[in-house]
Amino acid sequence: MIVIGVRFKKAGKIYYFDPAGSTLKSGDGVIVETVRGVEYGTVELENREVDTSSFGSPIKKIIRPATERDKQIAEENKEKAKKAKETCQKCADGHDLGMKVTDVEMTFDMNKIIFFFTADGRIDFRDLVKDLAAIFKTRIELRQIGVRDEAKMLNGIGICGRSLCCATFLGDFQPVSIKMAKDQGLSLNPTKISGICGRLMCCLKYEQDTYEYLNKNLPHEGDLIHTDYGDGEVLSVSVLRQIIKAAVDTGNNEKEVMFLDPSEVKVTKRRHIREERLSKDELKNLMDD
Repeated sequence: MIVIGVRFKKAGKIYYFDPAGSTLKSGDGVIVETVRGVEYGTVELENREVDTSSFGSPIKKIIRPATERDKQIAEENKEKAKKAKETCQKCADGHDLGMKVTDVEMTFDMNKIIFFFTADGRIDFRDLVKDLAAIFKTRIELRQIGVRDEAKMLNGIGICGRSLCCATFLGDFQPVSIKMAKDQGLSLNPTKISGICGRLMCCLKYEQDTYEYLNKNLPHEGDLIHTDYGDGEVLSVSVLRQIIKAAVDTGNNEKEVMFLDPSEVKVTKRRHIREERLSKDELKNLMDD
């Protein structure tokens, strides 16, 4: 089946649609119907043949390629969303709800307005929904989001000095764990391995497969080893360079520091890795809920 891939916001998920006989290029606008209503999207993946047998739901046809007037309406809706965000925040403050409005999305036909917010706990926003419905005369949805989603929506600068990955190109969040930081030999200091959202950095996932592959052939720091030069203890390991630094007993109770290849080393006894300790609360705060 011929399909196109459509995004509705930068770094958002890609959804497949039937181009309905139209030949569309990347960057073209389209009007489509989604579960939220009629929306304006941008073509990310051009016409291509895809096996849709594994898709969970049928592929919908686009309503039409977007016209210049459609593009103008989409831009006008963005401006309206900015004002709606301010209005919602004022109403929320008036009800003393303790919530922060992060972003606002409107369907192309203005049939629904979705307000995204963060808060420390659960919020009873029923009265707020009534007020917003009276102001905007349309369907209102309030959706509480987590800190990762907030960072994705607001964007910012990471410790690498570049815009956040989640806000620029990551369509989905991947699971990230403390184990990844350990495998990559990183300091288990929360300030070093967490992003501005306060959770583990998404980029820990990028090279994890490579580190897992390279670590298979390496001992751990503190392991006892046997070499052709004598027995010794692993002092440190360079995963990417595949070099083992070890203190080797060369005889006469003398130890020599050597840099060895994994093929020259045989582990005789495993020892627990000496690692920095993190409290349970610190670990919990770094992980996703």
